[in-house]
Amino acid sequence: MFTLSSEDNTNFTELLKAVHKIGSKTIAKHAQDVDQKARFPVESFAAIKSLNLMSAYVPVKLGGMGLNVEQISKICEVLALYCGSTAMIYSMHKIQVACIVHHCMQVDYFKNYVKKLVSEQRLIASATTEIGTGGDLLSSFCAVKESDGQFTLTKKAPVISYGEAADDLMLTARRNIDAPNSDQVGILLTKEQFQLEPISGWDTLGFRGTCSSGFIVTASASIAQVNPVPFSEILSQTMHPFAHITWASLWSGICTDAIDNARKFVKNSVRRNPDMPPISSIRLAEVTGSLNNMRNNISASIKEYTEMLIIGDSDAFTNFGFSTRINNLKISSSQMLIDIVGKAMMICGISSYRNDSELSLCRHIRDAYGASLMVNNDRILMHNATLVVMHKEAR
Repeated sequence: MFTLSSEDNTNFTELLKAVHKIGSKTIAKHAQDVDQKARFPVESFAAIKSLNLMSAYVPVKLGGMGLNVEQISKICEVLALYCGSTAMIYSMHKIQVACIVHHCMQVDYFKNYVKKLVSEQRLIASATTEIGTGGDLLSSFCAVKESDGQFTLTKKAPVISYGEAADDLMLTARRNIDAPNSDQVGILLTKEQFQLEPISGWDTLGFRGTCSSGFIVTASASIAQVNPVPFSEILSQTMHPFAHITWASLWSGICTDAIDNARKFVKNSVRRNPDMPPISSIRLAEVTGSLNNMRNNISASIKEYTEMLIIGDSDAFTNFGFSTRINNLKISSSQMLIDIVGKAMMICGISSYRNDSELSLCRHIRDAYGASLMVNNDRILMHNATLVVMHKEAR
């Protein structure tokens, strides 16, 4: 068990070693079965919970490890070395934890919930999109219907990743039945307070273990579970940057594992003919440079976001420059993921194309194509285009 603080670098190094250990002994062992059956990685999360990682971002004073954004991102990267779906689920859970820690600690219900998160290592899913909104996170049709301190709601969600495996659900809805579509709040529900009616399955090319099916959510709970902070603030200050940073980090983990396979292939070629370096060694140098560029982009975004969190200027998060830069991190990282894994496959040749090979990169390349589609890159580029047109250039 670990209870370190974000300043304890020695213990964090030991924690990463423990993550690598569960990665090699448990997560990697079940990754292929998770992928083939498109099932939730039960074994992975049992191991993750054994290290108290579900509450790693919770401050030390509340019982968590108090890790920072950079450290959480590193954990996502390491998990992705062994299973992309496991890393993606962990990232999505951590996004919800960050939203609670950053924005909900003034509400008694959420403060008490964090204690349960720490003691029970609960898994949080989210339902932020809704059928009919075109993927716009800042718009909801469903609404909180309050009566005598309780509320009910029904939401048609096209995607709820690992919804059936989650302990709790964070969803968005209009503040009340008279509120406009843009006046949204976040609501935290526990398993016994909501029901999921499946409306679509999850038989996909990649990230199959995320089990991101669609559901109709019906819920009934206390009005105290509605966070009064506008969801637009939560999205701009936490959900948006935290998601793109941790996603990019786990994608770099997938790239790292693909390049490790490529390096093994090149080294084997060199051993067979040490006097004649293979042409694939040039490709290996090229793809390694691309990964370094990807990591530099991630590090720059983490540094900027961390400094903004420290300063605490809420207006800065809606700044034209920051919004476009954090969007570009997602776009460029998801594109580089496809490029890097694809080039690693070219290095390894047919060995990487076989599902039964030790150098197989089939799961990597299938997961890679999902990165550009989850929050579609074209939609993000369109948002950036709007910002660019509206921006008044400083001279």
